[in-house]
Amino acid sequence: MTIAPFAPGDEGAIIALIVPIQSAEFSISITEDDQPDLRDIPGFYLQGRGGFWVARDGGRVVGTIALKEFGDDQCALRKMFVAPDYRGSPYFLGQALLDTLLRQARNTGLRRILLGTTEAFVAAHRFYERNGFTAIAKALLPADFPLAPVDTRFYALDL
Repeated sequence: MTIAPFAPGDEGAIIALIVPIQSAEFSISITEDDQPDLRDIPGFYLQGRGGFWVARDGGRVVGTIALKEFGDDQCALRKMFVAPDYRGSPYFLGQALLDTLLRQARNTGLRRILLGTTEAFVAAHRFYERNGFTAIAKALLPADFPLAPVDTRFYALDL
């Protein structure tokens, strides 16, 4: 298994991983069309100190994570998705993806990571909390935080 930066041509496989997890697995009413960032990953994520990483097992995309810089040395963690059969033991792919993002954030001088998620992603809540993220109120988000329409729960991590 490898984790590497996004490469042009990855978009279709990324969408094929993310959208079914959102809509079929967690019954979130969101489509590919509701997420134009997935069709323009370089334009949305690869600006400034941002990044987008793809985990592959052989040629199959099995995980993603993104970092979106939005000002004042802050960034948003976005698009963290892991294929169901790669969650937890023995792969611990979610942790490897998060470690990749944290390393990038620290190495580039970012000082705070914020993220939005949904109430449905209960295992993700526990995962973020185990990794030092603290739940915060939506009202505490900076005005320029890239809010996704489905986000209802928010976390912060000071680096």
